[in-house]
This record gives sequence, structure tokens and C-alpha cells, in this order.
Amino acid sequence: MDIYAFVLLAVLAIASALGMILNKNTINSALLLVVNMVSIAGIYLLLQAQFLALIQILVYAGAIMVLFLFVIMLLNVDEEESLLDTFRIKYMLAFLLGVIIFGQILYSLGGVTDMLPEISSEMLYVGTVEAVGDVLYTDFLYAFELTAILLTAAVVGALMVAQYKAKNSEGTE
Repeated sequence: MDIYAFVLLAVLAIASALGMILNKNTINSALLLVVNMVSIAGIYLLLQAQFLALIQILVYAGAIMVLFLFVIMLLNVDEEESLLDTFRIKYMLAFLLGVIIFGQILYSLGGVTDMLPEISSEMLYVGTVEAVGDVLYTDFLYAFELTAILLTAAVVGALMVAQYKAKNSEGTE
């Protein structure tokens, strides 16, 4: 049964990725990206990588996509109003797709309750918090620290640019 769930999740991931690329509407593309991320999280659950699945949902599908949709809606206000008037069939299809994805998530969570086949003892700790933390803080410690320094420098640079623009806009008024 797990092979059918994997095939369904993989087809959904590929179809949503193609739909995201080929769609001309930015909001629909962003929503298809959310569908893609949720289906990839389902694949992670099938692989018994619960930590990666949770991070995929919380960080990418949750936080980052909320920011993407906020920026898209902020920039395309007129297009959003016309979207509500013209495409009623898309809402019905989106609801059906959401029900299918919700069913897939419930099925993937069934793997946590031993409904899916057992994995080998060698693969027991792959994708868990302990395994990810062990590899991150031993083998990839320098890359992790370098990434932290680069992100900190980017935040400081963004704050300096924002303060410079704020000072210039106050001086012109």
C-alpha cells in the first residue's frame, strides 16, 4: 500500500510543480507551490523522516508561503478582486484537491502508528532530530557556522539599507 501512496504523492508533486511553472496567475502558482511542499512532506513521512516532514510543513509551507502570498497580494490587489468574480470552478477544484491532500496526510500519519511496513534497523534513525543534529553539528559544522554568519551579515546589511533610505526620505521632506 505504501507504494501506491508514494506514487500518488510523487505524481501530485510533479503535477503541482508543472502547474506552478505553467500558470500565469501568481496566486495560483504560489498555492500550487504549497501543494508541492505538502506532497513532499508526505513523501518524507513515508520515508519515516518525521522531523523533515514537520520542518517542511512548518517552515516552508507555513511561514515562507505566508510571506510569499502576502507580498503577491500586496502587489496585485486589482488582479485578486477579478479572480473572485470569474473563477468559481477553481474554488471547487481547490476544495477537492485539499480533501485529497488531507487524506494523503492522514494516510502518511498512519505510518507513525505502524500501519505501514517496518523499515530496517539500519534506517531507524535516518531523518530523526537526533540524526539531523548529529550530522549538522559534526560533519557540517563549518558550513552551518558560515551560513549563520552570512545570514547575520545579510540582516545587518538590510537594516543599514533601510535606515539609509529612511534618513534620505526624511531629509527630502
